[in-house]
Amino acid sequence: MKPSLASRASALAAAAEQLRIVDDSKVPAFDATLAGAQLEPLHAHGVDVFQINVGKLCNQTCGHCHVDAGPDRREVMTRATAEECIAALARTSIPTVDITGGAPELNPSFRWLVEQSRALGRHVIDRCNLTVLLLPSQDDLGAFLAANRVEVSASLPYYRPAQTDAQRGDGVFARSIAAIRKLNDLGYGQPASGLVLNLVFNPVGAFLPPKQVAIEAQFRRELERREGVLFNRLYTITNMPISRFLEFLLASGNYEGYMERLVAAFNPAAAAGVMCRSTVSVGWDGTLYDCDFNQMLDLPVASAPDHVRDFDLARLAGRRIVTRKHCYGCTAGAGSSCAGATT
Repeated sequence: MKPSLASRASALAAAAEQLRIVDDSKVPAFDATLAGAQLEPLHAHGVDVFQINVGKLCNQTCGHCHVDAGPDRREVMTRATAEECIAALARTSIPTVDITGGAPELNPSFRWLVEQSRALGRHVIDRCNLTVLLLPSQDDLGAFLAANRVEVSASLPYYRPAQTDAQRGDGVFARSIAAIRKLNDLGYGQPASGLVLNLVFNPVGAFLPPKQVAIEAQFRRELERREGVLFNRLYTITNMPISRFLEFLLASGNYEGYMERLVAAFNPAAAAGVMCRSTVSVGWDGTLYDCDFNQMLDLPVASAPDHVRDFDLARLAGRRIVTRKHCYGCTAGAGSSCAGATT
């Protein structure tokens, strides 16, 4: 039986209170660490990515999800807000539109957003969970993505079923492989096709991801050998200590150790290259954020209009980035971003 929205909100509120207590005594302030690396205050240096989170509705309920997405969520971007996104985009030359969720494809305006963005000459990325491609209502989704030359960035925790299913649910690995085969048949991941399929790796558990080059080579070898499927690149992303993953850390007694690991691995080069410095994230209700993680913590942009209807590129391009202790997740080790390691 799935938890109600009210019970989920209650659980998250309890987790936030626990996090507040632990934060006060165990984790150094992120801005102080930035200052020690001569990076504080952190400012944007332009906007190259216009990221749109179209809502929290998803056909999966993954254990690591920082969005707390699932089939019972009702936060969904309206067509009116989607139109405001395109109107804002049209006033700029931002080259890349990154559409995420939830499962973004389940939003009624998803295909319209893709078509309008492509009509403006922008490159479009779809943050796909793969299994959505197998839903009866999405039977033609792969063909639509291919026809619009959409880059697919797809989450796959591991090349074996046990680890993937542990994080994403029973049977998800098999369905994910079936979806990759469907994309491969359309040309995705095939040499010289121009149709890009990238995979995203999140560690299963309270660990930092391994080196991206090494794990990519391992995934490529094992997925081709075991399943006969192809992809272009693999990106590693650190699990962020918010939402469901935070609940796991607290419930398992791993929070303090995980945060200590992130803090100890702070990398000034990764901090200098964080994705928020070149990205603006639009929430499902049109609120603007520095990144999708700040969006989930309700931390809107500072020193600039904070709604897409008032989009002001000049002010957003040099804004001060809003940081908190979860930012250690993006700055540990080789760094973490929607495009993988940053160093």
